[in-house]
Amino acid sequence: MNNEGLNRRSALAGIGLVGAGILSAAHATQPVEPLGVEPGTKKKPTLPGYDAAKGEFILPALPYDKSALEPHIDATTMEIHHGKHHKAYVDGLNKALAALRDIREGGDAALIKHWSREVSFHASGHINHTLFWQMMASEKSGGGGQPSGKLAESITRDFGSFDKFAAHFKAAAAQVEGSGWAWLIQEPLSQRLMIVQQEKQQDMMPTDARAILGIDVWEHAYYIKYQNKRSDYISAFMKVINWKFCEGLLAATV
Repeated sequence: MNNEGLNRRSALAGIGLVGAGILSAAHATQPVEPLGVEPGTKKKPTLPGYDAAKGEFILPALPYDKSALEPHIDATTMEIHHGKHHKAYVDGLNKALAALRDIREGGDAALIKHWSREVSFHASGHINHTLFWQMMASEKSGGGGQPSGKLAESITRDFGSFDKFAAHFKAAAAQVEGSGWAWLIQEPLSQRLMIVQQEKQQDMMPTDARAILGIDVWEHAYYIKYQNKRSDYISAFMKVINWKFCEGLLAATV
């Protein structure tokens, strides 16, 4: 790790978003429109989450009002999930990077293993959630339905049909053991789509996997509204997927 710590390029490279953009801290509190890229442009979607001037990761604003995804995702959950859980990952990542910097400057090198694990956990939490907010949109803003273009074609090619993909994705998310995520990814060698489960928020993701769609199934993502009914939450999530953003992610992998 160099003296700049884990910068935005190396952090985002782990899920195939090398070169993602930043949002300055001055704008981080203002909701912005969900990001999207027109299919076929090969333009990488830019993401907030890093303040280059300060050299720190920051909590990005939600790309919509906290109540925008109701009735599927409630405002209280969004407020706590974003403002407390996501913020904790940002704070934890900055703390871990500062600790590693101190070690390089003469601190206890025996703690490198601990703080390196903290970087992996908190960086993944920050990246996952930064993507997750953008992967949803209200129904009136185009959320839900089915993808189009290359993503639709790839899903049909690799899963047989959209319905088969949806059934597989929902089952994988429902069966994540404990806390974690389910992801639709593009595997870099075959360029084919796969569905994987991710334990916690950093384990079991194939190397250089390109994230296309992910769902957070930690209980804090749904427990207020859905209690222990994870499958109901997953079905509700399918109604707010921002397929335009996901299509942009796939286009950026070419």
